[in-house]
Amino acid sequence: MTVELRHLRYFVAVAEHLSFTAAARQLHIAQQSLSQQIGTLEGDLGVRLFDRDTRGTRLTDAGRAFLPEARAVLARAEAAVTVVRRAGRGEIGHLDLAFLASTANYMMPPVVRALRERFPGIELTTHNGQIDELVAGLRDGRFDAAFTRPPLVADLATRTLATEPVCAVLPVGHPLADHAELRLADLADENWVLTPRESWPPWHEKYDRDFAAAGITPRVVQRAGGVSNLLGLVAAGVGVTRLARSANSIRRTGVVFVPLAEDRAETVVAWLPAHDRPVRRNLLDVATDLAATSDLTRWG
Repeated sequence: MTVELRHLRYFVAVAEHLSFTAAARQLHIAQQSLSQQIGTLEGDLGVRLFDRDTRGTRLTDAGRAFLPEARAVLARAEAAVTVVRRAGRGEIGHLDLAFLASTANYMMPPVVRALRERFPGIELTTHNGQIDELVAGLRDGRFDAAFTRPPLVADLATRTLATEPVCAVLPVGHPLADHAELRLADLADENWVLTPRESWPPWHEKYDRDFAAAGITPRVVQRAGGVSNLLGLVAAGVGVTRLARSANSIRRTGVVFVPLAEDRAETVVAWLPAHDRPVRRNLLDVATDLAATSDLTRWG
């Protein structure tokens, strides 16, 4: 036996009014049809729910016992409808967000805060790691979005959130450290420390083009994974490197950041378009609005 929700609504309306006429008016159906529907419900249940005589309409003992249960079922059904509609609008759900290790310190706090404020029903899990881990996680569905730097790969969509100067990073006391601005060509005779080429080939292909355009071939004396390692090597006097200005939040002693002329770095949010989710669309809207109103790099 299956009891229809509409029959429960009809029953509750009659029970609350104790009048078929008033209940029919509230429900916008004919009184005769309402009586027939209540009769159908009583037949399905095998009990009388109402007594009707010249004194009016009254609940039977079975009807009184059934009323709170019927109300609870209707309330639960309404709650289920609300939940599924909110999920369809992306207001509730779960997001796995990944942040490039060198951008997490300034990008994660404002993004997470803004998303929680606008959509408190969205549960968040955050990760940080290197670029190859982020791209692999986006492609295999472990991450819904990643906050990172271009260039990436063709199958990922991106949206730019922040742009900042790229700087030459020099050890304290370096002859060029007091310059207001430098060009890559000014560093032609320096020893360089860079990340391994295999760490993310698209980045190193771009570095090659930039160095070639400046007319230099960098003398790389050591390679190290991670921005903090590069900064440590610069502070130790091993060589110079080239990083976005926001990296100065990772190490503030032993190094000097000098802007490179006409050199900019972007921070983007990246995602796999094939895995479309309403909850991610809301994340992208929040991140876009935040980028339009805030200098996200200042959080570092």
